[in-house]
Amino acid sequence: MDKTLVIALDAMGGTGAPRSVVEAAAKTCLRYDDAAFILYGDEAKLIPLLNKFSVLKPRCTIVHTEDTVLDDDKPSVALRQGKTSSMRLAIDAVKEGKATAVVSAGNTGALMAIAKIVLRTLDGIDRPAIVTPIPTMIGKTVMLDLGANVECSANNLFQFALMGNAFAKVVLGHNNPTIGLLNVGSEESKGNDTVKAAAVLLKETKLPLNFTGYVEGSDIAEGTVDVVVTDGFTGNIALKTAEGTAKTCRNFLRQAFTDSLLARIGYLLVSRSLKKAFNKLDGRLYNGAMLVGLNGIVVKSHGGTDAIGFANAIGVAIELARHGINDKIIEEVRLSQDLSPSMPPSTPSLDDTIKIA
Repeated sequence: MDKTLVIALDAMGGTGAPRSVVEAAAKTCLRYDDAAFILYGDEAKLIPLLNKFSVLKPRCTIVHTEDTVLDDDKPSVALRQGKTSSMRLAIDAVKEGKATAVVSAGNTGALMAIAKIVLRTLDGIDRPAIVTPIPTMIGKTVMLDLGANVECSANNLFQFALMGNAFAKVVLGHNNPTIGLLNVGSEESKGNDTVKAAAVLLKETKLPLNFTGYVEGSDIAEGTVDVVVTDGFTGNIALKTAEGTAKTCRNFLRQAFTDSLLARIGYLLVSRSLKKAFNKLDGRLYNGAMLVGLNGIVVKSHGGTDAIGFANAIGVAIELARHGINDKIIEEVRLSQDLSPSMPPSTPSLDDTIKIA
């Protein structure tokens, strides 16, 4: 391929794969004329789909494999037995320089474990985390972890804060992002031992982190802080609760405007504004989160999304690559480490790697 920006796609990951992946790549071609793709998956299933999209065919290469990481596969199994899976080969492409980024809607735990082993983490980072900007009433807030690490230590949360701070600087453009730890209350006496210990680390660090204390669930939507830090178990529940609430609100609005003839007439009068509101509540348009902390760009798509959602995840990967996001985060992390050599230690191991969602 003569394109400079190549995206590796795990064509077999997610409930709608491979159809949703191929359709998403075709949609992306209409938006980005400088992108090309490598599809990793079963060519017997991919070729008939690819033949339907003339815009995609000349900008796409298929690498055949019949091996797939299943949704219920344990990360340890995917690591040891999935070396020729579509997910593993797509990640390998980034490591080998064949692709600039990888996008997958497959098993989150397997994606994290494989990416960590293949791409390695940044110096001083134990575990990568899933991070993305989420909409709030006043703009956007960066939140992590969103489901990669179901159990975290205080040091892990401290490192998430460090990476979230760098991510917010680069993606949101904030010079001094405010950081909050998600907790069951804002009072210092509340929370479990891990959260309390992480708060102590953030308060006492010599790093230039603008830690403001604890935040509650309601603070996320209000945009109280620029960076919300939590473990992957809590973060994933919070994210999916927000997605479910948004979907419920959209359904309520639709029902309200179809209840009567007057409601339908009212819909015609406000349809343009209502469409904008629906778009703000459409989770597919916010799909795509970065596995921050790796030596390479890895984007996780929601496993149950459709072609529109997966196309948005591809767009996230392209924008991150265009702006050199990982290089800038690495620079931020290294600068912070230079300023504070005594930051919490990193002691990763294989057992630690596979103890994730």
